[in-house]
Amino acid sequence: MSRPVLQVVAASTRPGRRGIAVARWVQRLAEENGGFDVELVDLAEVGLPVFDEPDHPRLQRYVHDHTKRWSATVARADAFVFVTPEYNHSFPASLKNALDFLSLEWADKAAGLVTYGGVSAGLRASSALKPVLGALRVLTVPEAVSVPFFAQFLDDADEFAPNAELEAGGKAVLDELLRVTGALRPLRAA
Repeated sequence: MSRPVLQVVAASTRPGRRGIAVARWVQRLAEENGGFDVELVDLAEVGLPVFDEPDHPRLQRYVHDHTKRWSATVARADAFVFVTPEYNHSFPASLKNALDFLSLEWADKAAGLVTYGGVSAGLRASSALKPVLGALRVLTVPEAVSVPFFAQFLDDADEFAPNAELEAGGKAVLDELLRVTGALRPLRAA
């Protein structure tokens, strides 16, 4: 049996964003875990327009090439780690839009959440994201990483340099994702 594909989804698309460093850290941790084939999916590079398909996503009658490419990307994943900042007590519109473009491609897959921000550490983004993922039949694992005042963990080269607690939390997320992803595989095969 092949290793499951884990996609680390970087949600921020802002010019000058610094959170991409957090996503790269998660990617490195996942590669070190060894249980996954890891892909970094940067929504800034995916470049989806605001949802523009004429039919409901559950029908999978996509007319735009960008949607077909996005569908193929998400379909090949077995699990996700969504790395997202908190914007106005929620997660960025770029992530909501990316989720809304598809339906069945998300179903019966596991996800971990890594949030970052100021004093709230992105916890309100996490709280807002969980019901959306649940509606898409994505199982969110309870282990999570929430990074407070994340800029303090960026070095002079803007690389994310977490403390021991964040590192341990990230490893716990990945271990649980690996366990749950294996359990969900038969649902997707059915």
